Amino acid sequence: MIIGSISENIKLEKRVAITPDLIKKYKSLGLDIYLSKDYASHLGVNDNLYEIEGASILNSDEVLSKSDAILQMNMPEDVNLNKLKKNQILIGVLNPYSNEKKLKELISKNINCFSLELLPRITRAQSMDILSSQANLAGYKAVVDSFAYFQKAIPMMMTAAGTISAAKVLVVGAGVAGLQAIATAKRMGAIVFATDVRLASKEQVESLGGKFLTVEGAENLETEGGYAKEASEDFKKKQEELLKETLKKIDIVICTALIPGKKAPLIIKKDMIDEMPSGSVIYDLAASQGGNSELTKVDEIVDANGVKIMGETNILNKLPVSASNLYAKNIFNFINNLFSKEKKIFEINTEDEIIEKTMVK
Repeated sequence: MIIGSISENIKLEKRVAITPDLIKKYKSLGLDIYLSKDYASHLGVNDNLYEIEGASILNSDEVLSKSDAILQMNMPEDVNLNKLKKNQILIGVLNPYSNEKKLKELISKNINCFSLELLPRITRAQSMDILSSQANLAGYKAVVDSFAYFQKAIPMMMTAAGTISAAKVLVVGAGVAGLQAIATAKRMGAIVFATDVRLASKEQVESLGGKFLTVEGAENLETEGGYAKEASEDFKKKQEELLKETLKKIDIVICTALIPGKKAPLIIKKDMIDEMPSGSVIYDLAASQGGNSELTKVDEIVDANGVKIMGETNILNKLPVSASNLYAKNIFNFINNLFSKEKKIFEINTEDEIIEKTMVK
């Protein structure tokens, strides 16, 4: 059996689905690997590094026509989707909520599509969990970038000339990205506060040295899968009042709150931003899904009375090598589960929760 992967549109996506260190692992399963020319050259990885490990380099059309399973980062472009044929497997972050029509067309052609962001939160799926591996890096990078734009020192500094106070950071949403943001900001000497609709995250925030802001009369808004769910109007109003007071003394805000498959919740409104100190920075990791801040504009730095608000379509394009290394391992672990070593075929066993939940129907 053959697995293949073609280059992404590198203007939008610099990550890759297969890294050279995993070729031998795929080969050990009995799989051949076909990659398109200059597959990861933009990451400084030449084709010969893949060939030395045992991969074959072909043109994109050949990869698509000869592979039994196509491994990508994102949904391929339409011109490539049209080249897929019956019984092929497509695996990636296919975003079924916004690509519903395209996926229906693929399924009608008997192409099996697996979207890895739908993985269940079970122990066996942890090594495949692309949301955790990528969000970890996003949380770290958001803090580093926002600190670069903040024009004061982050840690408290005591000098003969006087004392510089430590920067105060608020992390909105204490999922994987939020927890990494808390840990990174804390390591750099900031005073860190955090808020989340899931009460279970309070302990995690405090274990990292953050101060958890509890909304009065808070309910635990957590799904069975461990994700956040939408808050009630009463909760939103109380959260708003708490944040409005807190933001008056915050220097940097990292927004990470997302609800799977829905527009990001609007948490930081214009009137709250108006009361923030001039020189503050808001980094909105939810920008591509509408943003947690009312003034966020994707891929722009907005200046609102001296408060800088930023958010990018894909922050991981700034860490493509690390992000690719983690994603490639996640997808290998998924293939390892999907491929039958005895029968030497891809076995779509819908009784396996991992396969059943990730398969787009």
